[in-house]
Amino acid sequence: MKFVYIFIWLGMMASTLCAQSYTEVVEQAMECTQKDSLRQAEALFRKALKMDPKNPRNALLFSNLGTVQKRMGKTDEAIESYSMALNITPYATAILLNRAALYMEQGLLDKAYLDYCNVIDLIPEEQEARLFRAYIYMQRRQYAEARIDYNVILNKDLKNKPARLGLVLLDEKEGRVTRALDALNLLISDYPQDASLLKMRANMEVDQQQWELALLDVEAAIQLENRDTESYLMKGNICLELGKKAEARTAFEQAIALGVPRTELQEKLKACK
Repeated sequence: MKFVYIFIWLGMMASTLCAQSYTEVVEQAMECTQKDSLRQAEALFRKALKMDPKNPRNALLFSNLGTVQKRMGKTDEAIESYSMALNITPYATAILLNRAALYMEQGLLDKAYLDYCNVIDLIPEEQEARLFRAYIYMQRRQYAEARIDYNVILNKDLKNKPARLGLVLLDEKEGRVTRALDALNLLISDYPQDASLLKMRANMEVDQQQWELALLDVEAAIQLENRDTESYLMKGNICLELGKKAEARTAFEQAIALGVPRTELQEKLKACK
């Protein structure tokens, strides 16, 4: 009987030591993550997972491993790690969002769509999921569905900039140009230092052949961001339409000075003569 108790005691001690080792390895992995020692962190997370494959904490470990791999640029492996985590905790919205973001990076919109739908089923007002699902709907030309997602966000947050911008793009795609411009004007009023909004309005004005208005907007954008090559190219093209060849040449030369290859603008420069 004495030997039986000894064997039981030894078994309990071995289990305790294993559990302690698992915890210690996890703590070391977290420390390495915080210090940006990502390769070491990855190896330690893998080691912990092998030490105790059935530990209920492994969902968190797989998630952390996926985040480390994402930071290392190992996108495919990160997706696999997030998927392993979701096999354990399928309703973890943070992990679903992380995996969906990687699917988006890889252009796997259908897979990202499923993850975003699952998040929205769990948290109907989750903004990130609604915004990216709306984007996917836009790519699919499912404009009515995209509008629903944007409006859900705006019903909760009336000033939400990405959702407002999404509706501008949506109205433009549906040919509601006046409505789109009105909404964009409000955005520019709220965010007067955002050069991208001014460029967006300039592009819409170009589509309407409102050259003078477009020139004013692109010049205002340049004042805000004077090293943006796209703005100088836009200005050059608009000036050509207006017959302002000297100003067009100056704009193109500024774009070249900022890194645009001269060979790409040879025809434009000839048109400036």
